[in-house]
Formats: sequence, C-alpha cells, structure tokens
Amino acid sequence: MQENTILTPESVQASGEIPQHVSIIMDGNGRWAGARFRPRVFGHHKGALAVRRAVETARKLGVKYLTLYAFSDENWGRPAYEVSAVMDLLEKYINRELSNLNQNGIRLNAIGELHRLPERTKKILDQAILQLSGNSQMVLTLCLSYGGRSELSEAFKKIASKIEAGQLTSSQISAELIGNYLWTAGMPDPDLMIRTSGELRLSNFLLWQHAYSEMYFCKSSWPDFSETHFLEAVQSFQSRQRRFGLIREASRPLTLEELEELKREEH
Repeated sequence: MQENTILTPESVQASGEIPQHVSIIMDGNGRWAGARFRPRVFGHHKGALAVRRAVETARKLGVKYLTLYAFSDENWGRPAYEVSAVMDLLEKYINRELSNLNQNGIRLNAIGELHRLPERTKKILDQAILQLSGNSQMVLTLCLSYGGRSELSEAFKKIASKIEAGQLTSSQISAELIGNYLWTAGMPDPDLMIRTSGELRLSNFLLWQHAYSEMYFCKSSWPDFSETHFLEAVQSFQSRQRRFGLIREASRPLTLEELEELKREEH
C-alpha cells in the first residue's frame, strides 16, 4: 500500500476478491480500559461501538457472512458483575441496532451453548433472530457461550448416537458429514479470520472451520478497531494466494539428470 493512500470500501472492492465470510476475535476490551485506568466494563462498552463499525464496513464491502466471537464458554468464569455487564450490553446492542440491521437486510444468527444465557437475554436474542429471519443481504452471527471443542464434542455425540441407532455407519463419516453436525451447518467456512489486540492464537474459536482460513492479526485493541483496520485486513487477504494444499503453477516431472543428482545427494 502506498503512503497517504486513503482506503475506502469502494477502492478495496475494486482491488480484488472480497471474502465471502469474515470471522473476528474481538480481543482487548479489558486491556484497552486498563491502559486508561478505567474498569474493564468501560472497555466492553467501547467495544460495542466497534461492533457497529465492523458490521457497517462488512455490509459496504459486500461480505455475506460476518461471525463475531462475542462471549466464550470460558468467559463464564469471569467475575459475576462483568458477566452481567456483558449480557446487559448484548441486550442493549440488539435493541439499539435491530432497526438498522433490518433496514440493511442483515439477518441475525447465534451459535454456542445458548441455553446458558440468562432467560431475559435469550428471549431478546430469539425475538431479534425471528424478526430478522427474512433478510438476505448479510448474516451476522454472534458466538455466545461458544467454544470450538464443545462444538466438536456435541457434533461427535450426535454422530455417535446416529451410529448406535443404526442410522449411520462409521464408513459414512466424512469431513462433509461432520460439518453438517456443527453449529455452523449451512454456512461457508471463514475465508478471513481477524484477531485484534496483537494476540496470535485461535482461543478455541471455530477450530474446524478455520482449517484453511487466511489469518490477519491486528495490534489495535477491539475498541479502536476502525473501518480502516477492517479494510487493511481485507486488502491483506487480497494479496495472498489461496491454494488449499494444491499448486497454481504448472509442474513437470524430474529429468533423468535431476533424478541422478538427488540420488547422489542422498548418499
């Protein structure tokens, strides 16, 4: 990217392929707040504003699926007041953004151990999902009480029960079949995974689905994640060659001379 170049959704659209599915690990709310001598909850409030920016940028780019790691199953172990504040923020986000999501044709989805959510939160979430179910411009998926290992465990249990009932055989198990039993069934795997705050790990997020995702690690904390950061991540995605274990260039067999050379080197 040249210096002083101002990225816009239009310029990024014109420069290459737009990922169909983007997933984001929204990391760094607490550290962002701590650096400003504020309580962690303050960081979560600012992070909610970054969600709005990310959704809007994805929509402008033409991304079809945006999946946000909003609350992991490990997060239940945080202090009760922080968990309560996050659930309250989730409710406020849904109520505040519902009309905007609907006007922009965005469908809402949620995956994870949703039965663990507070009853009021679950009710608000279910009502919003139902209200937005007819939209088709983009699917916004919130991963709530989510863990990749839990997702896989549940999928394997369902497959095992089918085998025990005689409805499946072990020979029928394939990657495609396992995918059909995941919480993301019916969705394409993420093309691009973004993680903020400079951490370089998946943190139990979509472990199966990220097998061939391109990954982009942003040093900025989630509350500071801007449209420009999102566009830079997509621009990085556009610069990569996705081979999925294959090759793009034409290949040729070894010549006899090359084969002999390799044999000599082995000895």
